Amino acid sequence: MTQSTKRTIQKILIANRGEISVRIQKTCQQLGIRTVAVYSEADQNANFVLMADEAVCIGAPEPSLSYLNQEEILKACRSTGADAVHPGYGFLSENASFAKGLADEGILFLGPKADSIDLMGDKIRSRDAMAKAGVPVVPGYSSDSNDVNAFLTEAKKIGFPVMIKATAGGGGKGMRKVDSEEEFIPSFESAVREATKAFGNGLVFLEKYIGNPRHIEFQIFGDSFGNVIHMHERDCSIQRRHQKVLEETPAPNFPAEWKEKMAEYAVLAGKSIGYLGAGTVEFILGEDGSFFFLEMNTRLQVEHPVTEMVTGLDLVELQIQIAEGKELPAPLLEPDGVPQNGHSMEVRVYAENPANQFLPSIGKIEWMKLPLSRGLRLDTGVETGSEVSIYYDPMIGKLIAHADDRETCRKKLLSALKKFVIFGPITNINFLQNILQEPDFIDGKVSTHFLNGKDHLIYQREDDKREALSLIFQLVQKPKVAKSIWEAIGNAFQV
Repeated sequence: MTQSTKRTIQKILIANRGEISVRIQKTCQQLGIRTVAVYSEADQNANFVLMADEAVCIGAPEPSLSYLNQEEILKACRSTGADAVHPGYGFLSENASFAKGLADEGILFLGPKADSIDLMGDKIRSRDAMAKAGVPVVPGYSSDSNDVNAFLTEAKKIGFPVMIKATAGGGGKGMRKVDSEEEFIPSFESAVREATKAFGNGLVFLEKYIGNPRHIEFQIFGDSFGNVIHMHERDCSIQRRHQKVLEETPAPNFPAEWKEKMAEYAVLAGKSIGYLGAGTVEFILGEDGSFFFLEMNTRLQVEHPVTEMVTGLDLVELQIQIAEGKELPAPLLEPDGVPQNGHSMEVRVYAENPANQFLPSIGKIEWMKLPLSRGLRLDTGVETGSEVSIYYDPMIGKLIAHADDRETCRKKLLSALKKFVIFGPITNINFLQNILQEPDFIDGKVSTHFLNGKDHLIYQREDDKREALSLIFQLVQKPKVAKSIWEAIGNAFQV
């Protein structure tokens, strides 16, 4: 493979917001690289903006007018002289035209090549490419037209149940499980409508449904010298509506022989497309040890901190080095060169109400405190006084724990969640605590169906306590209310 020309990055524009922008800036500060934050009008006082060396407003709060506005971001690159862009995750991180536009301007993209993004962003083409490379794929059917009768015929051949999936999908949009022939046509039409609305592309494909599966992914890295390595697995099986809730590494109850084979295919997947930078190869794992390629995410993942905790590596620093044209560090290229020390778990703390269908809880964070200790990490973009906006994902942060073994790690994470106090928006903290205390989770018996039928995890009286404390805290911040409370207390003690 042709080696790229080496460049030294001087200034990185972060085409993202919140927690991931803060996380990227921390690495840049350690490396002496200047940073540029771009922000919407809703984020002008956010801490990721204040933290950056420079900041540029790129538009109105709606993502389509700001964080998804490629031309405004390119203008910000030109005006600030940024010579590289880190896209974070979400927004433009897997947008091939954005990566190409930066390349045309001579600006480095801290991600893979545009053609890799384009290929792996198409569920059908990526599946075909992996099958051609020899990576196992789920039995299925695809077509360049949504002929429902042709799809029904193929579904019968595959055997029910089957999964209908959007080719441009993500987050469970345009996805339907179909258990019988009678359900197929209405489910197909519903999936097409939803995919069209969500992605502007209604094309779907079929896959054999794998019962009670696990979601195992491998962190991979490729450089411009043709090297591709893996950095071990992450188990992301605990999901709600196809959205990850908790991630951990190493995967529990994951035999070494299963890992070795899956890792081999993860590396093969990257090498077959000449992958550059950080990526994640995701597999669906059956109870019998059979596994199949699911998709490849061509970006840094939300759950990358658990990999950093067990390997001791800074994945953003590696992204920067690879974008500069450097080879992966020699020790990592040795057999078993990537360390895997101890166990790490991550939970995503959201401003949402589990007891009300997990609807976002919008508003001001009146007070937030988490006593951190050794082996704990909080990646967040908010603090006391921050606003949880209606315009963006309501994630408050990611809480990560690391310990010598899984059980100690579980207990450490549970203890931290019990000390994590947030007054203002309702959060899913109690829900996360309940998951960590569920007997099946303690035993490592996880699957993508883990939360099915476990309504008892969603609501407990602890939620009432948190809501009451939050309300009291908000009330006493108002001078007139506080004065009345103290007067009432004084009167109560008068003889």
